Amino acid sequence: MKHGKRYVDSAKLVEKTKLYDVKEALDVCIETAKAKFDETVEVHVRLGVDSRHSDQQVRGAVVLPHGTGKTVRVLAICKGDNTKFAQEAGAEYIGAEDMASKIQNEGWTDYDVVITTPDMMGLVGRLGKILGPRGLMPNPKAGTVTMDIAKAIKDSKAGKIEYRLDKTNIIHCPVGKVSFGQQKLKENFEVLLDAIVKAKPAAAKGQYIKSCVVASTMGPGVKINPIRAEKIS
Repeated sequence: MKHGKRYVDSAKLVEKTKLYDVKEALDVCIETAKAKFDETVEVHVRLGVDSRHSDQQVRGAVVLPHGTGKTVRVLAICKGDNTKFAQEAGAEYIGAEDMASKIQNEGWTDYDVVITTPDMMGLVGRLGKILGPRGLMPNPKAGTVTMDIAKAIKDSKAGKIEYRLDKTNIIHCPVGKVSFGQQKLKENFEVLLDAIVKAKPAAAKGQYIKSCVVASTMGPGVKINPIRAEKIS
């Protein structure tokens, strides 16, 4: 892959073979963010599990103390009093059959998270083919299927993120913006890693965190010592 001059210059600031501690890695990540916009800082964690097995899945959600720096648009699929609760909590889109119809007929996905109540899962379940591939399908483990819809909406807007394994056993998550500075990014990072470590499946054997990399949107990856990352909790 051919990279631009800005990326090449940034990559020179990273020691490719070095395993950084968290603080130093974030400092380097911030230093190598050269884009003209406020880049997102992302964490990529490869785990020593096999996502093909149901007893080795790693999935959950956590509220980052400083949020993600992103405005989250919420779709609440609910009825009755929950409609009022969702509105008061700040959901951008609220509805039931009307929203489901719009998603099914128009492929509408102009939102960042879908939150619903257990009684609506019969309706929401039909939307799996559209919401699933985009990571938008509500799930009880992620706290997006709940009776307390107001709290779920407020948590999402406050910086709640979902972490889950992809097919290559890697978790990809944002932990904030470059403008947050190292300290806030470090605190967000530690909360995320703590949640991932605590979610370690009983069936997982050997080294749990195989590798951990942080990178800004347009910047090079900076490797973090996986042993130190795992000891955060």
